[in-house]
Amino acid sequence: MQQNINEILEIINTLSDDEIATRLSDYHPKDIADALQTLSEEDREKVYSLFDASFIAEIMSFYDDVEDYIEELSLEQTLDIIEEMDSDEALDILNELDKEDKEEIIELLEDEVKENILQVDKYDEDLVGSYMSDNYLVIHEKDSIKTAMSSMVKQAGEHDNIFTLFVVDDHEKYVGAIQLKDLIISRKDVELPSLIMTSYPSFYDDQIMSEVVNKMREYEETMFPVISRDGTLLGSIDIDSIAEVVEEEFEEDYAKLGGLSESEELDESIFSSIKKRIPWLGFLLVLSLIVSSVIGSFEKVIDSLPVIVFFQSMILGMAGNVGTQSLAVTIRNLTDPDFIKDKKKQNKSIRKELLIGLSNGLIIGLFSFVFVFLYLIITKPVIYASETFSYTDALFVSGITSISMFAAIAIASLIGTLFPLILNKLKIDPAVASGPFITTMNDIVAVLIYYGLTFLLFFVIL
Repeated sequence: MQQNINEILEIINTLSDDEIATRLSDYHPKDIADALQTLSEEDREKVYSLFDASFIAEIMSFYDDVEDYIEELSLEQTLDIIEEMDSDEALDILNELDKEDKEEIIELLEDEVKENILQVDKYDEDLVGSYMSDNYLVIHEKDSIKTAMSSMVKQAGEHDNIFTLFVVDDHEKYVGAIQLKDLIISRKDVELPSLIMTSYPSFYDDQIMSEVVNKMREYEETMFPVISRDGTLLGSIDIDSIAEVVEEEFEEDYAKLGGLSESEELDESIFSSIKKRIPWLGFLLVLSLIVSSVIGSFEKVIDSLPVIVFFQSMILGMAGNVGTQSLAVTIRNLTDPDFIKDKKKQNKSIRKELLIGLSNGLIIGLFSFVFVFLYLIITKPVIYASETFSYTDALFVSGITSISMFAAIAIASLIGTLFPLILNKLKIDPAVASGPFITTMNDIVAVLIYYGLTFLLFFVIL
C-alpha cells in the first residue's frame, strides 16, 4: 500500500539506524521492497546493513528486476542472501544473472544449498521439479510423538511451511503427511502412524506442471510433496508456484488469442516484439488474400448490385465477434481436465453454443432487417435493374442481409466451439486457434453465405 511505502520512506529518512531497524521489522517485506526500489543505491546499502541476510532475502524476493539490485551487493553479501532463500526462489534470481555470474555464485555456495539449487535447475522449466522447493518439514514414520515434535520445532527455525509435515521411511521414501494441528493435539501415547494421511496427494518430479495444476487447486492445500518415480521425497511445491503457473498460462493464452506466438514484455526491444508478431501476421495476410479472392469471385454480383458491399463489414464483424466469444468459452472449458475426458460435457457445450448462436443470430438478424430496410428507404439508392429506387429491391436486400447475418452468426459460433476441440484431440494447443485466425475463418464463411445468397436470389431465382 502506498501509505505504508510513504511511512517506510519517512522512517528511513528521519530516524536513527537503531530506530529504523526496529520500526521496519513491523512492515511486510513487500512494502519495504517497494520503498527501497525508489531509493538510491547508497540508501539501500544503509538499510541492508541494519538487517541480517535472512530478512534481506525476503525483501529481495519481491524486487521487480532483482538482477539490478544483486549487482549492487558484494559477492559475500550475495552468497549470504542466496543461502537464506528457498531453492526455487534462489534459482529464479540466479537465472536472471549472466551465465558466468550464475555459475560462479553456485560454485561458492555451501554444499547443501548448492545441491538443492542444482537439483531444481536440472529440470526443464515446464516440469513439476523445476518449481519444487526445499521449504518443508520432514519427520520419520518410526518417530514417537515427542521426537516428531522436537524435530518439527528444530526445523521450523529454518522453514516457514510448517502446517503440513511430510513423513518418510528409513530409506527416505515418501509415506504420507501429517497436519501440524493433529500432531500438536495428539497425546504422548498415540502412535505416529495413526496420524499419517497415506493418501495425501503427491506429484512426480517429471510431470508436466500445467497438467497437474488443476489437480493441485482441487485439493485446496497450500503445499504438496514432490517425489521421484521410485517414491523418494525430493521437495515440495506450494500455492505460490501454482499461482505462478496459472499466471504464465493466462499470459501465454492471452497472447495466442491476440495472434502472438508468445507474450511480450514491456521492456523488450522493438525487434523482439516484431519477431513475435510477424509470423502470425504473415499467416493472417494469406488468409485475408483468400477472403479477398472469394469476394473477387462475386465480381458480377458487386457490379450489378454495389449497394450490397455497404453491409459486408457489418456481417463479417458480427460473425468474427461471435466466433471469438465461443472460442474463449471453449478454451476456458478445456482448462478443466474433467471436460477434456467427458464427451458428454463436450457435446453439451457444442449444443449450448450452437443454440446460443442460433438465438443470437435470429435476434440480430431481425434487427439488421429493420435497420437495413430503414436505411435503404431513407437514402433511396438505386439497387438493381432500375434507375429508380425500388421498395421491392430494398426488401430483398434487407432479407438477404438478415438471413446472411443469422447464418453467419450461427456458423461462427459453431466454428469457435468445434475448432479448439478438434485441435485438442490432435494434441495441438487449442489457444493457437487465436482470435484473429477464427475471425478470418469466419470472414470466409460469411462472405460465401452473403454473396452466395445474393447471387442465388438476384441472378438465379429472379
